Amino acid sequence: MTDTPKWLRPLAAVALLWNLLGCAAFAADMMLTPDDVARMDVVQRAMYEARPAWSVIGTAAAVIGGALGSLGLLLSRRWAYPLLALSLAGVVVQDVGMAQAFGTWPGAAVLALQAVVLLVAIALASLARRGVRDGWLR
Repeated sequence: MTDTPKWLRPLAAVALLWNLLGCAAFAADMMLTPDDVARMDVVQRAMYEARPAWSVIGTAAAVIGGALGSLGLLLSRRWAYPLLALSLAGVVVQDVGMAQAFGTWPGAAVLALQAVVLLVAIALASLARRGVRDGWLR
């Protein structure tokens, strides 16, 4: 077993905070009332209503798997890897659903944010895989 790198815990803590923010955003989205949706501008409302249910489930898997997987990284546990792989799969499902819901150019800011989310998910799943392979995670 290899010693756990000194940078892993601080990185895992930041990853956990990142994913907890995602959980908070998802929870806020799930608590929107019909009045909240009615107050959205026409484009936002159309996108919100066009989201397929499977995309919302993908988002749930992404944020919950990401938070639990990041906690696993923080605790140096092997189970971080399957959870972070689930999170990555959830991000991909979410992105496919968003692309379907948009149907048109969503804007550079939306694409940039989703690209960052995807890259972070790839990096965390890869890091956990390496941690299992190299014996950092027990």
